[in-house]
Amino acid sequence: MSNSDIEIVVDDPTAPDENSPAVANVRTVELVTMALLFALAVLLGWDNWRTGASWDTTGPQAGYFPFYLSIILGGASLFGFVSVLLKSAEGRDTFVTRAQLRRVMQVFVPTLLFCLAMQWLGLYVASFLLISGFMFFIGKIAWWKSLLTAFIFVAIMFVTFDIAFDVIMPKGPLEAAFGR
Repeated sequence: MSNSDIEIVVDDPTAPDENSPAVANVRTVELVTMALLFALAVLLGWDNWRTGASWDTTGPQAGYFPFYLSIILGGASLFGFVSVLLKSAEGRDTFVTRAQLRRVMQVFVPTLLFCLAMQWLGLYVASFLLISGFMFFIGKIAWWKSLLTAFIFVAIMFVTFDIAFDVIMPKGPLEAAFGR
C-alpha cells in the first residue's frame, strides 16, 4: 500500500455542529452589504461635495476625485443590489449557522474589546490580556502557560518597538508608571 492510499481523518471536538440552524442566507448578506456600500457612497459623496468637488482655477478641489470615486462605488453597489434581486433561486444557501457565528463572535468580541481597552490601558497591557485570554479561554491552555507566553510576547514587543526602534505606541497608566 502506498502513502497516497492512506487517509488521515482528524475530528475536531470543538467544530461547529452541522445541524445548527441558519442565521442568514447568502442573498440576505449580499443585499445588506450592497445597501451598506451604497450608504457609504452617499455619505462620502455628500462630504466630498461639501468639501468641494469641482474644478477650481488652480485645479481640482479637495473633494473632486473622491467625489467621483464615491459615484463609482454607488453605481457598483446599485448594480450589485439589482443583480442579487434578479437572481431568484440563487443565494438561498446558508451563509452562516448559529454555531459558526458563535465561533466568529468568540474572536470578534475580544478583539473589539482589545481595541477599546487599548485606549485606556495602552497597547502592551491590552495585548497581554488579549493573548492570555485567547490562550486560556479559547485555546484551553493552562493558565500559567497562557500568562507566561503573553508576558514574553509583550516584553519582546516592548523591547523591540519602544526601546530598539523608539516607535511611539499607545501608552496606558502602567507604562507611565515605568516612565516610558
